[in-house]
Amino acid sequence: MKQKLVVIGNGMAGVRCVEEILKHNSQDFDVSIIGSEPHLNYNRILLSSVLQGEATFQDITINDIDWYELNRIKLFSGEAAIKIDSHKKEITTDQNRSLPYDKLIIATGSSPFVLPVPGVEKNGVVTFRTIEDCKAIIETSDKAKKAVVIGGGVLGLEAARGLLNLGLDVKVVHNTDYLMQRQLDVTASNMLREKLEKQGIGFLLGKVTQEIVGDNKVEGLLFTDGSSIDADLVVMAVGVIPNIEMAKTSGILTDRGIVVNDFMETSISDIYAVGECVQHNGVVYGLVKPLYEQGQVLAKHICGLAEQGYKGSILSTSLKVPGIDLFSVGEFDEDDTTKTLKMLNEMDEVYKKIVVRGDIIVGAVLFGDTNDQSRLLDLIVKRKHVSDEEKRKILESANKDASSIKSMKASEIICNCNGVSKGTIIEAVQQKGLTSVEQVKQCTKASGSCGGCKSLVSDLLAYIHSDECEEIFQQKSLCACTSLTEDEVVLQIQQRNLSTLQDVFVELGWKTKSGCSSCAPAISYYLAMIYPDTDGLNEKFSVNENIGAYLEKDGTYSVVPQMYGGMTNAAEFRRLASIIEKFKITNVGITAEQRIQLKGIEKEHIQAVCSELNMQLSPVRTNTIRHVNTCFGEQICQCENKHALQLAIELEKETEYLLTPHRVVLGISACKHREIDMITKDISIIGVNRGWEIYVGGSSNPSVKQGELFTVASNSQEAKQLICGFVQYYRETANYLEQIGEWIERVGLIHIREVLFEDSLRDQLVERLEAEVLPFVGKPV
Repeated sequence: MKQKLVVIGNGMAGVRCVEEILKHNSQDFDVSIIGSEPHLNYNRILLSSVLQGEATFQDITINDIDWYELNRIKLFSGEAAIKIDSHKKEITTDQNRSLPYDKLIIATGSSPFVLPVPGVEKNGVVTFRTIEDCKAIIETSDKAKKAVVIGGGVLGLEAARGLLNLGLDVKVVHNTDYLMQRQLDVTASNMLREKLEKQGIGFLLGKVTQEIVGDNKVEGLLFTDGSSIDADLVVMAVGVIPNIEMAKTSGILTDRGIVVNDFMETSISDIYAVGECVQHNGVVYGLVKPLYEQGQVLAKHICGLAEQGYKGSILSTSLKVPGIDLFSVGEFDEDDTTKTLKMLNEMDEVYKKIVVRGDIIVGAVLFGDTNDQSRLLDLIVKRKHVSDEEKRKILESANKDASSIKSMKASEIICNCNGVSKGTIIEAVQQKGLTSVEQVKQCTKASGSCGGCKSLVSDLLAYIHSDECEEIFQQKSLCACTSLTEDEVVLQIQQRNLSTLQDVFVELGWKTKSGCSSCAPAISYYLAMIYPDTDGLNEKFSVNENIGAYLEKDGTYSVVPQMYGGMTNAAEFRRLASIIEKFKITNVGITAEQRIQLKGIEKEHIQAVCSELNMQLSPVRTNTIRHVNTCFGEQICQCENKHALQLAIELEKETEYLLTPHRVVLGISACKHREIDMITKDISIIGVNRGWEIYVGGSSNPSVKQGELFTVASNSQEAKQLICGFVQYYRETANYLEQIGEWIERVGLIHIREVLFEDSLRDQLVERLEAEVLPFVGKPV
């Protein structure tokens, strides 16, 4: 039977969570939503756009009635939940309705904070939170001339601009000396105030309201310093308070908000909470992106899918006021651990500030030029190391043109609220023929929440339809033998339990009997990954084909004796020299992996050579882990390297028999003297005073690319566990022939960190890796 899922709250957080649940599992839940407002699900963030005349109430509706009906969701709008009986698992509403539940999600949001001063009850004093508030402001403005907005934050400034558009004389009252003090520094705030003043908005800063004066209707404000101002409309925009009263009276643990854990579970079983009513790790979030991230976590958890849990969010803010380009993210205050880079161009009214800790950007403020906001947010969220050149480019003023859009990576996020990348939008536009921002929003959700990325979506759309765009995103079949994509083939193998190449070719309707050089190796790899415990399968794809003598084009063989860590000894050297002389092997050299390679071995001698070597043989020309280390650094380095050699040997033994989607080069250095060379490997481990820095995603082919700092391990054991877990996760989730750097760009480094930093998930990955390696340890070649 279907589980009864009830959501209290028809707002953005609760309904987005339902959307995610339906996406993962639309069959197991009978969904009911209780909404206290008499409306369908709408975008509360865009109310300021309605007030400013940029949108209609219809425009900000997220899901129309057809969506509820299509998904068989029972909507009780204009009805409020007043009590939860967790013992009976039943909810009571203000219309004496009782709704049973198996799972309950509380998404009651927040209410506007109203200053506790005399006169707040007078006609003409309104808040700005709901559609009704917005309508009341518009109706009152017809009779008003002078409006005062109390609150110089984002909502207050957006409301002020809306009142200005309605033809009112507008003043903003704020209790501190500069606007948006939680998101801006003094310089950016002053530039913002000056620009808004030019638009016609007045400001009274450092003022604290003592009383709202007038008889029945508001006539003005009196401040604590004795000054006053006339007004016939007052808009309260001084913050919000989480709606937790019902949860509190129902016995659910609350503080400032409803207290939840990483899986959005409350203190009572089967009751969850998301959105502005929630307190997670002491933090209450009031921005849309964190609320959506919470909903994604909860949806997976309720659907029984693997999920690392919610770990908090990096906050970013933009201002939806025409003519104002403003963006703030992360930490913008300076302290002893940070350095700042600033650029001020008073002529063009552009100001940029980047806050850096080490080589990692931790916060930024952009005013007048916000083209780099997506790139900055990506750098901050993923904790990417940034070169001085990249920082300089961000600080440079830039015009919005096709070249700036073109230079963005496909994986870069355009819409931060909904996590929509450039590549996703290009693919949707090209495949579905989208021609407007509204169509892009409907298809991908980009610009569908806060609307801050609308101009960027518009620029991207123009670029896609221009001659400059040469980027093409489309689902490609695995090869010419099939119309199925690579992902579809893997899914069919799993769903149909196909275990051999021939099974795949027959059951999936291959156009050729034995595949081709493209699909056969790929399917072989996926079979080995899907069935790692099948007898003989691991041996077939790990030992016989990938480890041993390699047949050269001229009919001779080559071998690379295994020398863990690139180390050898006198006995091995004498044995090698003897074999080279005995079998007249003239082609002997040192490989890039610091191993000795014997080439040109005649076919009749190969068995004897391998027997007399009596050594394991390294993988030759195949997709496995390749170890490189700076064992004996040159004259520039005399650092102690014993610990690095030991870690190299241990890692090589842990991973030497593993197939990987693409050839992996792993570098280990005892110090940072060769850092530039080292971090161009797929995985680089560099010794530092505090442990081991681990870099991932570097490359030297086809072009040189430095890796990103993944983490810093405090000791060798932690480093080994993290790297083994990383390798196994790459093996399990990457596409065949997808390099580590490409894989990271596709799935995101922050996601990989979330997986590997979760102890239980990392341990499971390492266990699976060890289970595949164990049968071959000590196995003779």
